[in-house]
Amino acid sequence: MTIRIALDAMGGDNAPASVVEGAIQACKRNPGVKFILVGQENKIHQELERLAYSGDQISLHGAAEVVGMGEKPAVALRKKKDSSMRVGCNMVKSGEADAMVSAGNSGALMATARFVLKMLPGIDRPAMASNIPSITGQTLMLDLGANVDCSADNLCQFAIMGEVYATAVEEISKPRIGLLNIGSEDVKGNEVVKEAGERLKLIEGNNFIGNVEATDIFLGNVDVVVCDGFVGNVSLKTTEGVAKMMTFFLKESFSKSWLSKLRYLIARPALKQFRDRFDPRSYNGAMLLGLNGVVVKSHGGADSFAFAHATQVAVDLVAGKVNDKIQSNLA
Repeated sequence: MTIRIALDAMGGDNAPASVVEGAIQACKRNPGVKFILVGQENKIHQELERLAYSGDQISLHGAAEVVGMGEKPAVALRKKKDSSMRVGCNMVKSGEADAMVSAGNSGALMATARFVLKMLPGIDRPAMASNIPSITGQTLMLDLGANVDCSADNLCQFAIMGEVYATAVEEISKPRIGLLNIGSEDVKGNEVVKEAGERLKLIEGNNFIGNVEATDIFLGNVDVVVCDGFVGNVSLKTTEGVAKMMTFFLKESFSKSWLSKLRYLIARPALKQFRDRFDPRSYNGAMLLGLNGVVVKSHGGADSFAFAHATQVAVDLVAGKVNDKIQSNLA
């Protein structure tokens, strides 16, 4: 079966250029996958001509309206029924596409996807999930901002969805699931986290290792980290800030004198390897797990390389039949 991915060509700060170029890069990675660019066809055609694309993996689907990055989700949902975002979600619902990727307005995408696709049976809320680099590879973390307040039920559902993804896509036979807390002891944390921990212990077949601290995310001590969206988003933004600070300090230290510049030339291969491993573009693409359809959120400022990675996340979700397996596990 051919996998078909709808791409919101008008969503994001750099659309449609980054989306079209990212789609072409994704074609090279996935020669058997079809990509459908959704949006204003004249603008998409211009980009395809500029990039001299002549393959047959990319097709177009018209959508007249665009959801602005600062637009209120409720307004986008009510008034822009022919937006590239809404049309892409409709294509997933109708079966014209197996997944949809958008770098557009996060709130509007969440509201639109939830309204159009609804939730999987047994899931109350979608969770935004993404991989974060660790010393042993990467750690899946959810939720990253879709749900500021969560119940113990929500956290348990997130754990099950994260476990399914790690098994189906990352091919980890028994992923270690941790509940993000202020300490590893069972008595730590608020009442919701403590209740979720007790419930996760009772779920048969999973590999719940108990509470984990934020440092464990990066040390490779856990494969799936579960938390509410407030904690997850703050943790993610803190990580991004630390990475930018480290980059600044490195550049500053290597530009102070001619001797430090010489040291940079010697260390350049190692620094390039470091940069490539921790390049945030290589981790772009947050999954909206729990929807009755596959939707991936790309960073709004993503360039073509980052957007291509987000499309790969969508391809992997479809190929791994993650939604089917989530329903099976919940049952």
